[in-house]
Amino acid sequence: MSEGTMQRRAQRADQREMRDERAGRAGRHGRVLVAMAAVPVILLAAGCSSDSGSGSEAKASASTSASASPSPTVQAAAYGTLPEPCEVLSKKTLGELVPKGTDSGKEGSSDDTASRSSCSWDSLDNNGVKGSQFRWLNVSLLRFESDVTRGSGEELAQEYYEKQVTDVRSVEGAKNAKAQPLTGTGDQATTVAYDLKKKEGTFKQQTVVARVENVVVTLDYNGAGLAGDRTPDAGELMKDAEKAAKEVVAAVTEANEKDSSAKVPGSGSTGSTASSAPSGSAKSPSTSDTSSKKPATKS
Repeated sequence: MSEGTMQRRAQRADQREMRDERAGRAGRHGRVLVAMAAVPVILLAAGCSSDSGSGSEAKASASTSASASPSPTVQAAAYGTLPEPCEVLSKKTLGELVPKGTDSGKEGSSDDTASRSSCSWDSLDNNGVKGSQFRWLNVSLLRFESDVTRGSGEELAQEYYEKQVTDVRSVEGAKNAKAQPLTGTGDQATTVAYDLKKKEGTFKQQTVVARVENVVVTLDYNGAGLAGDRTPDAGELMKDAEKAAKEVVAAVTEANEKDSSAKVPGSGSTGSTASSAPSGSAKSPSTSDTSSKKPATKS
């Protein structure tokens, strides 16, 4: 092979090597460009995904807020006060029920007279050797406030009214107990009559339990003939008790009408999220302080 031929072959080999090297550099450069171009696409996709998540969270938050339950409410109690317990009966009525004790009224102890109060009277008509006539009268008043966790004042009063009737009918030692509904006395009323035999004589017990709005009235009235005197007629005693109970219910209503008229018009509310009785009144009374007392006796 001639020297010229060998030189031409060497030149062609060098040219091929140079082309391969340029081609390799071009390939690497292209791959770098492609990778760099892909970065904005990935970032853009990530940005779109983030925005989408924020929107979903906002919608979920709004949906949760919209579906949240409103604060519970309860109907406000109709009556927010009680009358003076020893003034719920007129002198005339007291003269008929406790003729010898019209001024003997004794107010029961209470730490909240706006929610619970009571008054009792007793009368002894002593006829010497002919015997004596004894009478005892007690009036108890209980007012219930509306409570968002327990119910409206009227509902609570109705529950207590029913329990009170049951308790009166099951007094220990009661004989010949009879219970009857009474109309025209508050929103609902029941009379309970029974006999109690004591060593002093037979006591005729008459009880009227009445509810007017969110207030429960319990009126106890009993009579006995002592030292050999005649036993009073139970029917007559019950008539007197029923008349007195209506008078007490009317006094409760009147006291609240006066209390309402003294307020600024439009200041009342129709609902409550807690205690619904007018401002300044106390919480619902506990039943432990409100059960009907046993009939008093006179030795």
